[in-house]
Amino acid sequence: MDLRFPLACFGLSMALLATGGCSPDDKHQQASLEERSAAFEKSLDAIKDQQLKDAVADLGGSLLLLERARLKLQDKPVETEYATDDLALLKHYPSSQALSDTYINGLFVLRKNSSSDYLTDLEPVFPFPLNSASEFPFPHALEWQSVTLSNKQEIPFQPEWSETDPGIQLSPSSANLSNPDDLTVTYPYIDGIEVDNTQQPQPLMLHGKVEVIAPGKVVNFNLSSKDVGKTRTDGTISVTLLALGKNFAEVDIVNSAALAEQVRDTPLNPLIIQARDHSGQFLSRAGSINENAEQLAFYQQQLAEMLKQTAWSDAFEQQLDTEQKAFDQKHPHHYSKVYFNGVVENVDINVLDFSTANVTRKALDLPVRKLDKTVVGKAIQPLPLNVVVYDDQAASYLKDANLDPEQLEKSVVISQSVDDASAATIEFSHPATFNDEMLGALPDTSDAPVTFFAEDDNGNRGEPLELPAEAFDVDPHTGVITYDLNLFPETPAYAIGSIPLFVADIDKQALDIAHLPKGLELKDNALIVDQKLFPAEAWRFYAKDDTGNYLKEVVAVSHLTEPNGSPIFDVHYFYGQPTQLESYARIALNPVEYGFEVKLDKAPEASTPQ
Repeated sequence: MDLRFPLACFGLSMALLATGGCSPDDKHQQASLEERSAAFEKSLDAIKDQQLKDAVADLGGSLLLLERARLKLQDKPVETEYATDDLALLKHYPSSQALSDTYINGLFVLRKNSSSDYLTDLEPVFPFPLNSASEFPFPHALEWQSVTLSNKQEIPFQPEWSETDPGIQLSPSSANLSNPDDLTVTYPYIDGIEVDNTQQPQPLMLHGKVEVIAPGKVVNFNLSSKDVGKTRTDGTISVTLLALGKNFAEVDIVNSAALAEQVRDTPLNPLIIQARDHSGQFLSRAGSINENAEQLAFYQQQLAEMLKQTAWSDAFEQQLDTEQKAFDQKHPHHYSKVYFNGVVENVDINVLDFSTANVTRKALDLPVRKLDKTVVGKAIQPLPLNVVVYDDQAASYLKDANLDPEQLEKSVVISQSVDDASAATIEFSHPATFNDEMLGALPDTSDAPVTFFAEDDNGNRGEPLELPAEAFDVDPHTGVITYDLNLFPETPAYAIGSIPLFVADIDKQALDIAHLPKGLELKDNALIVDQKLFPAEAWRFYAKDDTGNYLKEVVAVSHLTEPNGSPIFDVHYFYGQPTQLESYARIALNPVEYGFEVKLDKAPEASTPQ
């Protein structure tokens, strides 16, 4: 049961070989890397013993892979990209154990519609999404074991679907790569025989086990450039900021207290390193290196010892394990060099103190719920959840509900593509906002005039080009102008015109849950919204509890009168009991004419019109 580590960091499987103190120029480094990669492949081919070959491939391949990563990270251009606070979750709960319990008790399973009568998909729903690792900051592991069907048959979990297995199977879904925890119940396929999925045994209960390691405490240090080279101490934990570059921080920590006995044999990364720029916002991480020069030299030494062997043996494996434990004992430091997307002003170093730890292990027996996005009928299925989870992004997202037209215009980004001369494009885009979500259906017709110009002898804008109607197309809804260079009398140099953007006027209201207007009903953790009075195209609802924090919405279901019919009402389920509601209604849609003058990129020579 492997622990999933919460940080987007490079461990040894992605760690990087940084040879001690040597810094040749990048081209020489790359050449050297390619030479060593070729030499390593030759050494690997010469190994006859498969177990030894696999071990050498794992360690040597990891070191080479990470050298590539180091070169990529150190040469990455500094482009600002913001992220959320990785520890925001912890601030909502009284202890790390309370956060762990919320993760475990908030997990449930949905049955999803499948396009095949031979498949039933299951979606485990997590209160803190696993595909966004920073959402849940503690080491955790999840293992599925089996599913119980409606005919009382129990199907064991298997890591992959088998073509030769004649029975019902439970395996990871291959259809949804964006949700790696999805599972599929696969029924036997019989060629030429029609099967009704509803007649198949249905999944009723998913079984598994979960483990979470909660640190006894989390210690925070806030450092800046004036702290470089200094050691700061809080209790048993000492932190040294080794270096602070334009877009990276290099940190070393030591915890003088020993790891709690129950986690001593578990690899743990106790560091969550975040950075802010001059605006005070958190920067997203670009990657990290978590092995210092001593550690990398040790792994090189182990690799060299492996390459001297002719076969793998239990004695040699024990030797490597003993050497690893002795090295770890002599080097209790934790090192990390983290790269960020943006210029670093301050560094927040959060240390998970596992000298005391709570390890929670629990068997999971989760009923399979059916809550499709659309349901025919008025029967509302309850979704009782005895946990509270907050939506930390909601406040920031909602602040731009009413957007100033000038603010919108300033945010527009113009991009071009001339790779295909017959379908060159100019695209007008802007960062998505809550206001965009509220625009609804845009007008079918909008004026979007555009004129193309040639270039004069001085490289400036020349005369307008006379073009057939089919030479270009303007789609004001997507903000894309597509033009065919093959239909131009000469190469265009400039495009001038306007594209309509839209801004919604939003009316925000705080609603008293004791006196909700007709068409709104709160039933436990579910808000029922009449679609005739509050159509989803023009209305949004957000819920808070007594803390004043926005509750996270679990799922929304539209109830219809008939398949493909109009919604009667929508049901919004929340993690927690709403005690306050906010409504956002679109009351007007205002066009904003965005005028532009674009100097056009030139197409490749072979594609330009003659």
